[in-house]
Amino acid sequence: MPEYIIVYFNVRGRCEAMRMPLSDQGVDWKEEVVTIDTWMKGDLKKEAVFGQIPAFKDGDFTLYQSNAILRHLARKHGLYGKTPVEAAQIDMVNDGVEDFRLKYIRLIYQNYENGKEDYIKALCNELGHFERILSKNNEGKGFLVGDQCAIRSYC
Repeated sequence: MPEYIIVYFNVRGRCEAMRMPLSDQGVDWKEEVVTIDTWMKGDLKKEAVFGQIPAFKDGDFTLYQSNAILRHLARKHGLYGKTPVEAAQIDMVNDGVEDFRLKYIRLIYQNYENGKEDYIKALCNELGHFERILSKNNEGKGFLVGDQCAIRSYC
């Protein structure tokens, strides 16, 4: 199996959704921790396709964009659904998670003091979307999609 390397800052952030399934599947990987000083020098940022990390190295192949990395891992490790329909449902859930994550990011970085009460009030409704998806699959006994662990089930 190729050696995987995650290139990212010393935080959970965008890479935690990668680390969890890798760990769950018993797949080894290494981490190249990027310091703020290294990032500010700019060389790594220029190397990154979209000027941002994480980067994921799979042997001599380097991939950027966290959701593309997740889909790559899912396909390689049989975690992307058993059918095209399940893969599409996983993509749908992934997009829902991304929408939810962006609302959280906006709260934290743009409007924490004034927005947290409204955010908390809306939380039940936001999580309810995922609860409804789960309840429609095997009466909520298992996974959001299909009958096995899928890469985005970790979010």
